[in-house]
Amino acid sequence: MRRLWDYLSARRALIALYGCSIAIVLALGLLAEQDAVYVRYETVLITFCFAIVLASDGARYRRKRRLLRQIRLRAALLPQALPEPLDALSADYDALVRMLARESEDQGRRDRLALNEQREYYTLWVHQIKTPISAMRLLLAGRDDENARLMRQELFKVEQYADLALRFIKLSDLANDLVIERCDLNEIARAAVKKYSLLFVYGRLSVAVEPLATDVPSDSLWLGFILGQLLSNAVKYTHSGGVRIHMDGKDLVVSDTGIGIRKEDLPRIFEKGYTGYNGRMDNRASGIGLYLVKRTADALSIRVTVESELNQGTSVRLRFPERDELREM
Repeated sequence: MRRLWDYLSARRALIALYGCSIAIVLALGLLAEQDAVYVRYETVLITFCFAIVLASDGARYRRKRRLLRQIRLRAALLPQALPEPLDALSADYDALVRMLARESEDQGRRDRLALNEQREYYTLWVHQIKTPISAMRLLLAGRDDENARLMRQELFKVEQYADLALRFIKLSDLANDLVIERCDLNEIARAAVKKYSLLFVYGRLSVAVEPLATDVPSDSLWLGFILGQLLSNAVKYTHSGGVRIHMDGKDLVVSDTGIGIRKEDLPRIFEKGYTGYNGRMDNRASGIGLYLVKRTADALSIRVTVESELNQGTSVRLRFPERDELREM
């Protein structure tokens, strides 16, 4: 009924013309004192012709609207699929749509080219920055004084920032980089702890890795990245005590004794660029680490939840998908 009303509303001029025609026939018949039979015949004839025109035009109108809905539902502008215009005005609109579609396609092509060039540049930069990092590490290899230890710590952070930039670049095409398999959390967690051991040592923090699950569906490389980011955050905001990695039922938990997160900041900690109160206290915070953790976890169908109290520490829980969910991945 709604579609019929839309059509009749669009053809109100034609309906008005029909009404005027009937009114004129009736008026002329009355003025000329024609027999009522002839007036009825004329009225029926005009109505019949009007019905044929309306039915034909309505069928074309319905087909065009159906095709336009199909194009819209595909969420893509396909000017070559546009139906034939009903009149010159529709043809002008179709020409405008095709022109806008070409401009949009050209702009999209330029944007993709610029994005690819930008991605290639930053990828090249990340790989090139590793050369001076390796050179500085060699220069510091024979030194064991306090300055050398501090430089090693800062050099490690530079390397992690470079790796974070590379992960951020890969995030746009993460699905093609995933290799889902059965992973041993013990191996991945120990590798992540070993990688960040320098920060634990210099921060005088303890780290405990309890027996973990040996059979979870994930990508070992990207899961290691998630754990690495959680450990990096834990070390950054923990000044005494340490970090504990353990299983709580089916959840992998990374907990620390750090400064915690304010309750009002918790709902937004996974937003890109959001640093919260802790980030404003620490100018080095970028608000990217946890955003990448959430994006990567979502790609791996891992549910991430955070529990924290101010000055009481933070616990991050990772819930891995079940076997049925793994088959869907």
